[in-house]
Amino acid sequence: MTSIEKKVKELIEPIINKLDYELYDVIYTKEGKDYYLKIFIDNDCGISLEDCEKVNNAITDILDEKDYIKQQYFLEISSAGLERVLREDKHFKDNIGKLVELRLYKNLIDNKKIINGILKDFDDDSITIEVEKEDIRIERKEISNIKTIYEW
Repeated sequence: MTSIEKKVKELIEPIINKLDYELYDVIYTKEGKDYYLKIFIDNDCGISLEDCEKVNNAITDILDEKDYIKQQYFLEISSAGLERVLREDKHFKDNIGKLVELRLYKNLIDNKKIINGILKDFDDDSITIEVEKEDIRIERKEISNIKTIYEW
């Protein structure tokens, strides 16, 4: 998590919690020539467009006031979704025992860059998943992305 993402998270999380939502993630990114601040929210009942609008209205002024981001950016508020990117330890902890997809920087296991398995464990350096009843430990530095997989 970047320093801007950390500052924004600390600033808006109490506001979002007061609205009875959970702040799932904050991502500040550049796509093409544009910058985006993406706020992902969740709650037990799911997230609607009205929920996103409510959070947007509650945090816009304070984000402008604090002015952590000097560039012009687009603010996006959305649901964390059914398939969620795992970036923080809390995300990993909440998804132990669930099916995940790991995308690797290079072909490591069975000459594949994409591996699906059950998340078994994690630490600061690695992720352990179960693939075909075998536990596989993969260094975090080898993983470009990890997300949950929703089984339909």
